[in-house]
Amino acid sequence: MIEFSEIQNIYFILPILGFIIGLFGTMVGGGGGFFFLPILTLLLKVPAQTAVITSLAATLPICIVGSLGHYRKNNIDFKVAVLFMVTGIIGAFIGAEITNRISDLALKTAFGVYSILIALNMVFSAGKNNVEREGEKTRISPRSLKILTGSFFGLAAGLITGTFGTSGTAPVLAGLFSMKIPFRMVIGTSLLVVLVNTIFAVGAHFIVGKIDLTLVIFLTAGSTIGAILGPRLLVKIQIDKSENKAKYAYAIIMVAIGILMILGRN
Repeated sequence: MIEFSEIQNIYFILPILGFIIGLFGTMVGGGGGFFFLPILTLLLKVPAQTAVITSLAATLPICIVGSLGHYRKNNIDFKVAVLFMVTGIIGAFIGAEITNRISDLALKTAFGVYSILIALNMVFSAGKNNVEREGEKTRISPRSLKILTGSFFGLAAGLITGTFGTSGTAPVLAGLFSMKIPFRMVIGTSLLVVLVNTIFAVGAHFIVGKIDLTLVIFLTAGSTIGAILGPRLLVKIQIDKSENKAKYAYAIIMVAIGILMILGRN
């Protein structure tokens, strides 16, 4: 179901927030949905179930534009992406069913706990250089291990996407990093996987949920521009030198959001 909420003054800052999220999301391999849910629930007081599907719908343009940008830069490994997509689609439908069965309170609390756990994982893994430097020989995991890894992390990503309305980036990145592929390929491939998961999650939620199209329009007005610039900036910056710093910064933001979601859940 589609609805149009009445425009409020605070809506006019959403394109700016959307631009930042779109830019950042396409540079770290996610659609930015992780940030949309807290904005909708904490800042705009949108009911959690409505916020989930609205977040998913707002994430789609970022994923589409970002994926196209990375495709043009040859940053996508389609064979690896398929491994994540198959179980990711299944997970997205299961996640949508979970969302429809739990309360706003439980959904916000679960998202807060998830955010903190993912942040801690990023901090502990930041010291490990899991990505091969460009120009170095890439170690390829055995095919059976790649299939198992892609299936497991793909399912986890789909569940998170369908349940929380976020991009489910963290499990996808974790799985791709473990396959020892170049960082830029990780980012581009992750965006494509997130795009497919999000499309099916939107479809699953649309049957029983409500999309606030007014909020989607305001958020995507800025996020689409950010998503166009993200892949271009990624090519120019020295990722290898700043990767760990980016992880630490991202982790701090995730912990802050997690705490706010838990404390502000009522």
